Amino acid sequence: MTPLKRFFNLLKLDRRDVSQIFFYAIFAGLISLSLPLGIQAITNLIQSGRVSASWVALIILVVFGVILVGILSLMQLRITENLQQKIFVRSSFDFAARLPKIKINQLYNSYPPELANRFFDTLTIQKGTSKLLIDFSAAILQIVFGIILLSLYHPYFIVFGILLFGFLYFIFKFSYQAGLETSLKESKFKYKVASWLQEIARNNYSFKNELNYDYSLQKNNNLVADYLNYREKHFNVIKSQFSQLIVFKVIITASLLLIGGFLVLSQEMNIGQFVAAEIIILLVINSSEKIIFGLETFYDVLTSIEKIGQVTDLELEDENVSDIDYCYTNISIETENLCFKFPDSDTEILKSISLKIEQGEKIVIEGENGSGKTTLIRILSGLLQKTSGSFFINDDTFKKINLKQYRSQIGSIIHSESPFEGTLLENITFNDKTIKSEDLKWAIDGVQLTSFVKSLPKGLDTRIFPEGRQLSSSNAQKLLLARSIIHKPKILFYEDPTDMMDEKVANEIIDFITSDKFNWTIIVSSKNPYWRTKCNRRIIMQNGAIQLDSKNN
Repeated sequence: MTPLKRFFNLLKLDRRDVSQIFFYAIFAGLISLSLPLGIQAITNLIQSGRVSASWVALIILVVFGVILVGILSLMQLRITENLQQKIFVRSSFDFAARLPKIKINQLYNSYPPELANRFFDTLTIQKGTSKLLIDFSAAILQIVFGIILLSLYHPYFIVFGILLFGFLYFIFKFSYQAGLETSLKESKFKYKVASWLQEIARNNYSFKNELNYDYSLQKNNNLVADYLNYREKHFNVIKSQFSQLIVFKVIITASLLLIGGFLVLSQEMNIGQFVAAEIIILLVINSSEKIIFGLETFYDVLTSIEKIGQVTDLELEDENVSDIDYCYTNISIETENLCFKFPDSDTEILKSISLKIEQGEKIVIEGENGSGKTTLIRILSGLLQKTSGSFFINDDTFKKINLKQYRSQIGSIIHSESPFEGTLLENITFNDKTIKSEDLKWAIDGVQLTSFVKSLPKGLDTRIFPEGRQLSSSNAQKLLLARSIIHKPKILFYEDPTDMMDEKVANEIIDFITSDKFNWTIIVSSKNPYWRTKCNRRIIMQNGAIQLDSKNN
């Protein structure tokens, strides 16, 4: 979809507001261009040397027209404010609803926080769309009405209108593509600069070293240089457009003054009509300037819409492929010749994986780095989609299962997961009001987080920073463990869940998690050998295949 089509689709969502803005613009344009007629009449009365009630009435009408135009502009401002608020709300919920549901393979070679930064383009769309709707609509209508009015004075002015529209078409036709492309490239490097600054902030301790600090500045310099390069190219497009306008303005102004003067001298126009015509001509030329100046805003809006569109176009998970409401009491998982490879790779990460997991089994998956154990866990948990082979849940093909319902039975910890900005309670329960206080206490006690919570003045209401920055790595893992078991799920998928803890504490928590009191299935990958002693099944991965699958008696 082209950026221009995206923009029109955006306007369609609020067609009523857009229609009102254009209605007020038409009304205001008609009033604005009736003012020169009033001035013409006043000038004719002054020329006659008479002060009459008509003269006073005309002055009052002109002043009233100015006031009315101001009121209409205020009404447009109110509508565009409503439109800006709608754009912001719609965009924020679009991002919030989509980001967690984007297919993992769509995020391959992407950095999700960088994609989330695209939301800031919403601010450009807000302001830019408002400006375009008000200024462009008013300018275009003033040009159209002005040329119609001028043509009533003399047919010569029709030529002026044809030249003006031809000029505007010429500028848009031959510079639109270059302006849009340079704007997109400029935006690309703008985000690269922002992304690098985030990396510096995220790794600020590493960049305190003088050598590393110099590198950070040098890389920033290179990115900024690329940004300025495309910024300059974009400016040259705008400069070229405005230079053409200046030349056109000089030629047209001189020509129209000569034509107007000739028509007055030849008595085909009176002095009042001449003054009115020149006022209209100035309004039309100023409106043309507004359109040319507004093209930069137009490019910015299209670029922002395209950047956001690159996020909203990402394919989402299909959660509701089945209308069957499964009531899971036990969950068995089975795979047959399951394979997986990343989108841009010909190498299979998993090769012909066939296994069956029954409810209540406790499985540890081992293997060297790159053996495929993490990928297998993420496929079994529904985070990744298999490339080929079969995947069954309770003897049903995985594709038929409602993914949303399946995930409601899962507790998990993956490598990239961390606490989010919010209170400890929110991080554990996500403000789920159905969680009972005794279940909350059970989960906190079970992962040995109780003493830490009691040491905090605000307890569970203590607010933590993004990524749990003020928490120790051990307490951060305990919090994630509490989160994973709070709903007492049927299956637990863990990637190194206790590896940041002291051995004694880790082993005690492993004892709790693997206790026979709980019938949940555990599928864990960990370097901690204690998991092996507490699990009743061991799977060893090598080069993407299962080398050993053994059960403990």
